[in-house]
Amino acid sequence: MATHLITRHDAYRLGSAALVIALGAIITALAFEHFGGYEPCPLCLMERYAYYAGIPVLFLALTALSAQQMHVAAVGFLLVSLAFLANAGLGGYHAGAEWGFWPGPSTCSGALKPLGSPADLLKGLASVRVIRCDQASWWFLGLSFAGWNTVTSALLWITSLAAATITWRDRSLHAPIY
Repeated sequence: MATHLITRHDAYRLGSAALVIALGAIITALAFEHFGGYEPCPLCLMERYAYYAGIPVLFLALTALSAQQMHVAAVGFLLVSLAFLANAGLGGYHAGAEWGFWPGPSTCSGALKPLGSPADLLKGLASVRVIRCDQASWWFLGLSFAGWNTVTSALLWITSLAAATITWRDRSLHAPIY
């Protein structure tokens, strides 16, 4: 098999692996929420944006790669890698807040500002449930949801960046993928 076919096949395998990992991660997060009863905090919800954007872009990049649109595929993989690099940073920030390394955002710290009379405040407290960003609701092997998201996002960053690099390097070759 010619070298350019092998490298293109490698890019497709890496992109496919990234797509499967991203799908598995977001399905797992949604299953924990909807079937496991774990409510996500505001940071958890923000950490899902990379998956919601990255999954369709990975699919489009793989389609472009199959159609020998190497520039389009390389740009798609690169965009996904940047999204997951940012997501790894956000997940690391979130995990650090859970570990107490730094304070989390004030919008999800659980602190409420008094509004109106004390009776109104008590009524409000009875109906409001704040999901804190600085307290992990689940741990596995020493990592919380945010910690596992950081690891997964870093893996997706590296995998999609490798697919982008291989695709960009071979962008001038136009042999079909087998």
